[in-house]
Amino acid sequence: MRTLGIIVSMGLVALLSACSEKPQFLGSNKADAAAYTGAKNPYVEKGWNAGDKTSWEMQLRARAQNQNEYTKTE
Repeated sequence: MRTLGIIVSMGLVALLSACSEKPQFLGSNKADAAAYTGAKNPYVEKGWNAGDKTSWEMQLRARAQNQNEYTKTE
């Protein structure tokens, strides 16, 4: 009876070991670009020009202020 339990548990371990994660690699195929270079499509925020870092920073500040609850209640 004990040997049957050992055989069954070894079988379960063998089955579950096949369900392991895929290997994860540190490398990437995508080259990084600056965040302010942005998307080249018509759906970008008005007042922001792709590639202009100062207008990108101003849009981030404006978005943060629009999410600030203290400025919404005043």
